[in-house]
Amino acid sequence: MIKPEEVYKIGRLGKAHGVKGEVSFQFDDDIFDRVDSDYLILEVDGILVPFFIEEYRFRSDTVALVKFEDVDTQQRAQELTGCDVYFPRSLADDDETPSLSMLVGFDVVDVTTGTTVGRIAAIDDSTANLLFELEDGRLIPAAEELITNIDSKNKVIKMTIPEGLLEL
Repeated sequence: MIKPEEVYKIGRLGKAHGVKGEVSFQFDDDIFDRVDSDYLILEVDGILVPFFIEEYRFRSDTVALVKFEDVDTQQRAQELTGCDVYFPRSLADDDETPSLSMLVGFDVVDVTTGTTVGRIAAIDDSTANLLFELEDGRLIPAAEELITNIDSKNKVIKMTIPEGLLEL
């Protein structure tokens, strides 16, 4: 059984495309194209299920058409519409540069004090400056110059937190 902490969300399936089982895939992270993986994990009725990729092709920078094995009809593809798509953290760890999506669930540690500031609940990319949204609602800039180390194995990001930022 696949556990939620073993994966991270990379997108969502959209509508069926054509009659042979293709489905549109709106992704935030193209890790599935950068790292060798034969499958993606879909959340179907609350259960994480691996679906093996037969083929895919890009429609844009954020949308791909995916054909999964054993999904051979438009009706079967329609059943997958709206499913969240996840990628295994163990395979993503092989990628040299972790994506922002992968950092959700990581603990943020202030290198100056050595204390854990909080856990990343989401990435806010609605403005020009990317922000880590912590579980308690606080926002921290996701600026490269503030990040001193990313430990994918232990799910920890060490950052230099500007003085007074956490009191805002």
